[in-house]
Amino acid sequence: MGQTLCICSRGSITIDNKRYYFVQKLDEGGFSYVDLVEGVKDGHFYALKRILCHDREGRQEAQTEMEMHQMFSHPNILSLVACTFVDRGGKSEAWLLLPYIRKGSLWSVLEKLRDKGNRMPEKLILQILRGICSGLKAIHEHGYAHRDLKPTNVLLDEDDRPVLMDLGSMNRARIEVRGSREAMTIQDWAAQRCTISYRAPELFNVESHCIIDERTDIWSLGCVLYCMMMLEGPYDMVFQKGDSVALAVQNPVTIPQSCSYSEGLQMLLSSIMVSNPQERPNIHWVLDQSSQGSPASRHVERCRLTRYHFNSNWIR
Repeated sequence: MGQTLCICSRGSITIDNKRYYFVQKLDEGGFSYVDLVEGVKDGHFYALKRILCHDREGRQEAQTEMEMHQMFSHPNILSLVACTFVDRGGKSEAWLLLPYIRKGSLWSVLEKLRDKGNRMPEKLILQILRGICSGLKAIHEHGYAHRDLKPTNVLLDEDDRPVLMDLGSMNRARIEVRGSREAMTIQDWAAQRCTISYRAPELFNVESHCIIDERTDIWSLGCVLYCMMMLEGPYDMVFQKGDSVALAVQNPVTIPQSCSYSEGLQMLLSSIMVSNPQERPNIHWVLDQSSQGSPASRHVERCRLTRYHFNSNWIR
């Protein structure tokens, strides 16, 4: 982790004795800012994420996000170039220097398609889905879950390779809930950290005695797939109208009759978005189904044969 940082009058910063020029602001959230910076020596662009740490808990959460990035070296998970904590004026900030992916998020690409009245080709949908699955597989095999998968947290490079970002909500994949107090704690945490229209059903009303596992990501993955097909999330309008998303996710996902994608792709979506987590597949199965080596027309029969046969053996 970087130990030195200075903000210079020429609009530059120095991390680990490497200097970067500030270029422009990229994004702003409730507790973080993202700036575009340029390396003075290498001329490469980077995204500098600055997280405001208001207390010790916030600092620990930022530390965890840094550690999550450092844990993985995978083409479908955003890497970490450098990081450090900065204390200025009694305030603490975590600084994460990340690769800059010019094309932006999956959501920005989908918005452009929608504005032009176009749609995403099925072949490209399967390609992106497979890349997302590959990144999730690496996360799940390390014993973690992303917990906030959505189109704005998936970047696309120039070759449409998806890269998972924003690892701040990641935690252990399997969480054993023992009692109503623990259930309420997890439910409150999910309300703060897991985007409502992509949140798995079991996180809205957490049972007093249960196990929350990595299949929360599978539900969110289904929402992302739906968004690639329909150019909006399955529960975006429910939320925007002020209706209950918690109630809506208890019912099977509804695919509009106007959907022109193959029956196989539609069946794959239905097989992922299963409200009961015990009947929901794991990432290995979804990755297999989304393989580019299997034409979409062949997915349908395989989904029919296996959809209702998921059990604890699928959890790895």
